[in-house]
Order: sequence, then structure tokens, then C-alpha cells
Amino acid sequence: MTDGVQQDGVQQGGVQQRVVEPDFWAVIPAGGAGTRLWPLSRSSAPKFLHDLTGTGRSLLQATRDRLAPLSGDRMMVVTGVKHADAVRAQLPELAADLVVAEPSPRDSMPAIGLAAALIAARDPEAIIGSFAADHVISDEDSYRDCVREAIAVARTGRLVTIGIEPSYAATGFGYIQAGEALDVAGAPHAAAVTSFVEKPDVDTAAGYLAQGGYRWNAGMFVVKATVLLELLAKYQPLLAAGLQAIAAAPETLQEVWPSLTKIAIDHAVAEPAAADGIVAVVAGTFDWDDVGDFASLAPLLADAAGLPGTKVLGDAGAVLMHDADGLVSTSTGRTVVVLGLSDVVVVDTPDALLVTTRERAQDVKKIVDALKADGREHLT
Repeated sequence: MTDGVQQDGVQQGGVQQRVVEPDFWAVIPAGGAGTRLWPLSRSSAPKFLHDLTGTGRSLLQATRDRLAPLSGDRMMVVTGVKHADAVRAQLPELAADLVVAEPSPRDSMPAIGLAAALIAARDPEAIIGSFAADHVISDEDSYRDCVREAIAVARTGRLVTIGIEPSYAATGFGYIQAGEALDVAGAPHAAAVTSFVEKPDVDTAAGYLAQGGYRWNAGMFVVKATVLLELLAKYQPLLAAGLQAIAAAPETLQEVWPSLTKIAIDHAVAEPAAADGIVAVVAGTFDWDDVGDFASLAPLLADAAGLPGTKVLGDAGAVLMHDADGLVSTSTGRTVVVLGLSDVVVVDTPDALLVTTRERAQDVKKIVDALKADGREHLT
């Protein structure tokens, strides 16, 4: 093992095993309500607490599972105060002080920045990697190889993001423009970042794909904890001061938190740092999905036995499809029958039933907004 270089591990039973990165802390921001997956995902039980892929593990638990080989027990989850108990129940292996409850949502930068300040106080040499709790990733070996490359680059003092190869002209993601390749040992796929680009219209996104050199911004960031705090002090000094105050005196969290700037890490740090030439990107070589709605969830599931063209979350034996196909989620014990409908989405819960199509899946958020406006927030 060499200092500051990715580790290849040790031989066990003739197979080379990778070992944890000694300076790496995994940070998992677990927030949001996943409103486009209503009524399965609610503000009281967001999508990261659900098993959406039929593996028996929630999205949060799956995130922990794929990061543990890199970080070991150096892992911190930042979540909403009303979800902290559920997070602790799903991740009992985490020490109590490694589940941090933010009093109210302030977007991603305060959450990640607080984790950085708390971890830097424990370990000034720590590198943190921030990865959302509600994404689905296949080919986990390739994923961890990419994170190891990002760690190697972060050791040089850069802020590093992992960019996903775009597969279509998506307008729901920001884009990262890659520049010159970087010469960093252990990071053959790293490049300098020229700019972060806001969510484009479809023609602009199509142009990015045709031009090449652009990657989706999936919100994965790897950086020295102290470097992130220094960047915050430069670009968002009031936010940085507030986070440092909380880290120095955690009992002030409730008092200081409401005064923190509500801002995403992309706008707070990544975009200005890219303009200053200190951001790098590692090309992601794995399949990734943010499970943004039921249309994106369906392809992640196998067809239910005896129901060709139909994906089922829950008891497939309770679902009857006749000249129909689509996605059915059921948790009530009721029999769900679909007749003569294609690409249908049916979500049956004890207090709400959603029937729509995959084509209209993005509009489910509008229903949540309408329920709130109608005074039925208990359903959201």
C-alpha cells in the first residue's frame, strides 16, 4: 500500500480484494419527498426509504451497501429530523452521531457542508464523497472504480464530480462540459471541467450529445473536507461561518440552521469553482438512474411472473392483467385488475389510489401540489 494512491488490495483465495480507502468518508444526503412517485413516496416516507427495485433493500440501504467497501464504517447520513429514526432503523450499523438530523430542508449545500465541517473536525485530512440516497446504480464494481479515481484526484486539492454518459437529450439534468485530460496517477478517466450548464431545452441537449464532451450532472461530488469548507468560505462566506459555528458547538444547530442560505451545492460551489479552473470530472462507466418518476422506475424491474409486459411492486399474485401492460404497485392486499389498458401505472395504497400512464408520469407532482392546495396535506 502506498500513500496517496488507490489501493489494489490483498489476495484472498486467489482473488484480489479491494480494501477501503483510508482517508475516505461517504456522505449520504437523504432528503426530498420524491413527489413524482406519489402515493408510494410521501413526505413522511420518501422514496429513499422504499425498496423500489425488488431487492429487499431500500434505496438508502443499497446506497450504503455499495459505498461501504470504499469507506468502511466512515459514513455519515444527513436527513430530515422527521426521517432520522427511520434512517437509524434501516442502518443500525451506523453510530448514533453519524446520522445527522437537519431541522428543516435548506437544499443540498448546507447538508453536505455540515457533514464536511463535522468530519473535518474529526479528521482534517478526510476526503468526503457525497452521493444521494435515492439513486439506482448497476455494475457496482465500475461505480467503485470511478469513485476511487475521484478520490485520487481529490487528493490533489480539486473538487471532483462524476459525470454520467448521456444516453438521450435529457432536459431534466444539468450538464458538465469536460475539458483537457488530467495527468493524475490512479485516475485515467479524469478531465478538467470547463463549465456546468443549467438544464437545457431539448434542442440544446441534442446539440451537446452531437458535439460530445458533455456529461450529465448526477450530483456526485468528491473533495477534501477542508477544501470544500475553503471553497464555501470563498463563495458563500455567511453559510460557511454558520456551518463552522454548528460544528464547533452542535448544541446551536436548532438556533443557527434557519439562518443558513438555502442553496444547492452546484450553484454554491461547483459552478464558481469550475469557472476558477479547480473542478475535475471522472467519466462514469456504470448505469445510473435517479428514479425520478414511474416511467423511469418501470425499466428497472423485471416482468412479473405470468404477466408479460407488466412490472409489479408488491404481491404479484394480487394483480390480474387482461389485454393490459404497465406498472402496478400494491400494498393493500386488494386484488388489482387492469383491463384493456397499455402502459398503465396503478399505485394502490391504503389511503390513496393513483391511475395514470407512463407518458403522464412526470405530472404526478402536479397532483401532490393540488392536494396541498386543497388542504389535504396529510395525503402527501
